[in-house]
Amino acid sequence: MRRTGWFLLATSAALLAGCSSGSGGKASGALPAAAFVPPEEGPGAAYVIGPLDQLQIFVWRNPELSTNVQVRPDGRITVPLIEDLAATGKTPTQLADDIEKALNTYIQSPIVSVIVSGFNGPFAQQVRIVGQAARPAALPYRANMTLLDAMIAVGGLTEFAAGDRARLVRFDKATGQQREYRVKIESLIEDGKTSANVKLEPGDVIIIPESFF
Repeated sequence: MRRTGWFLLATSAALLAGCSSGSGGKASGALPAAAFVPPEEGPGAAYVIGPLDQLQIFVWRNPELSTNVQVRPDGRITVPLIEDLAATGKTPTQLADDIEKALNTYIQSPIVSVIVSGFNGPFAQQVRIVGQAARPAALPYRANMTLLDAMIAVGGLTEFAAGDRARLVRFDKATGQQREYRVKIESLIEDGKTSANVKLEPGDVIIIPESFF
């Protein structure tokens, strides 16, 4: 009976391990280590507006058309004189250009500025941490963001986490495929292993499994 119990436990562990590999299969190699403090805090890619972002729209010399608006879950906004204008997937400058074109019907040569005052970003611009994090969350990506920054934001690991078996799932734009990398979060935040800190990219998903024992 005891041997049967151990067999079932081992079989369950194997099935869970197989499921955790997902459609992308096994983790594909290691990512290069990132500095804890980058030598230069250069700007990242241009910010892309996402659902639920808060926007300040300013129309020069037309205060009645200036407004604060939140991007709807469907990715559109409604502003004075313009209904259902697509906002997500655009930079603030691109959205301002679209508003100017739409307002040309009503006023001459409008000048529009769009300021993002509350940031969420689309999923492709977020870093999502799931599983055995203290506070699983979707984080807006920040320029030069690393694994350490993300783990600080979610409060580290739970006591049941298998941090060194965590995986980072990333969409490779060059190949159009999803790839998986093994990341050692426990070695990073508990043992201070600097080589375990890696640079993150917009859209990364970090999956932290539970320890079997």
